[in-house]
Amino acid sequence: MANVIKTGFLMAAMTGLFLVVGFLVGGTGGMAIAFLFAAGTNLFAYWNSDKMVLSMYGAKPQDETTAPELVHLIQQLSSRAGLPMPKVYIVDNPQPNAFATGRDPEHAAVCVTTGLLQRVDSEELAGVLAHELSHVKNRDTLTMTLTATVAGAVSMLANFAFFFGGYGRNRNPLGLIGMLIVTLLAPIAAMLVQMAVSRTREFEADRMGAELSGRPLWLASALQRIEVSAAQIDNPAADANPATAHMFIVNPLHGGLSGLFASHPSTEERVARLKAMAQTMGQGPKPGPWS
Repeated sequence: MANVIKTGFLMAAMTGLFLVVGFLVGGTGGMAIAFLFAAGTNLFAYWNSDKMVLSMYGAKPQDETTAPELVHLIQQLSSRAGLPMPKVYIVDNPQPNAFATGRDPEHAAVCVTTGLLQRVDSEELAGVLAHELSHVKNRDTLTMTLTATVAGAVSMLANFAFFFGGYGRNRNPLGLIGMLIVTLLAPIAAMLVQMAVSRTREFEADRMGAELSGRPLWLASALQRIEVSAAQIDNPAADANPATAHMFIVNPLHGGLSGLFASHPSTEERVARLKAMAQTMGQGPKPGPWS
């Protein structure tokens, strides 16, 4: 229930951004149009945002024939978490990374990159998958995927304001200043909302994922390995769609956006928390549920 309330507040905030952009572009008339656009975007995003994100990254569905080890591991972790088996996808991308999507656990999908499968061992992979399944269990995937879609729409509306600012200037109550505010601040505001949501939920998914796998250090090791590789390997699809960056387990962006709009807590802090958790748990040599 708490996450449902948080999602409601988030969508209200994103809708508010649409209304502000609409007002600054076209006054009360623009605000009315922006409200209709926001309502349509929210409704469309609820039912289709997961499909849009998977398609955006060229994700390919997998089964026990095409990726038996990956599917088997997800089956075992899902069973342990009390979750229905999610759909499994792989993205052909050398950057090691992963994300989960879907409006609820019954319609969830877990997606990993080929780079992740090539660069982590089975224990680290288990830690990553447990983290992503924790997002599914917490129903974070609905909020994260909706935010990606709506934030992208806010940015699109801001771009519209920029390109058609000449026409709207006569109706814009703040004139050129209003157009500049829309162009510069609306995308920033949308990404700040993403950042606030993502950072707190990443810590919680780390904690729950470590409990699910039983070995916090597996995820800690994976995060360190992914962080180093992701900083060196481009992810063009993510760079072209920065509104989706918060969905990944480690920030996939390079350049100015990755620092200015850091959608994740620092890997150093996440690893420190996981190490402290491992010490509290005794971190024995016990195997995980997949052995």
